[in-house]
Amino acid sequence: MATTADFRNGLVIRWSGELYQIDYFQHVKPGKGGAFVRTKLRKISDGSVQENTFRAGHSVETVRVETRTMQYLYPDQDLHYFMDSQTYDQIPLTEGQLGDRKSYLKENMDVQVQFDEDGNALTIELPASVQLEVTETGPSDKGDTASGGGKPATLETGLIVRVPFFVTTGTVVKVDTRSGEYLGRA
Repeated sequence: MATTADFRNGLVIRWSGELYQIDYFQHVKPGKGGAFVRTKLRKISDGSVQENTFRAGHSVETVRVETRTMQYLYPDQDLHYFMDSQTYDQIPLTEGQLGDRKSYLKENMDVQVQFDEDGNALTIELPASVQLEVTETGPSDKGDTASGGGKPATLETGLIVRVPFFVTTGTVVKVDTRSGEYLGRA
């Protein structure tokens, strides 16, 4: 059991009979009334996100999670297959389990796969940034650089990111997996 003081991003808890991963939490101490913790919880089974508020000191059941490095192999309809590099075992994860993380997956990429105490695959942890190739982007207009804006670019995984005007099709860019922002050219 853990209290709200033990909350951290990525913690897996059992709440209302379901497994949830904490995507975001914020301790709030209002001037009047008791403290509370505002959270965004991602349901492991289908990837849906819901917001919930816990009273400060509220106890929840934590789930022991084991993390193993696995290689992303390929997608097949709504399943994505990963292989353990040590044992060559392959496991599928659903799009619901991956959520929006599937937009950053490239074939042969190493990721951290989380397993519960029964050995069931829960979800993945991505590296802080990934390098993806720009497959489509519009032309930049001459003199457009003063606004400091950018233009949308479609990456090889289908992810759309705002990039500076000088980025062209075929350029490999570095993207932050936590925020989805362009970090620079690779």
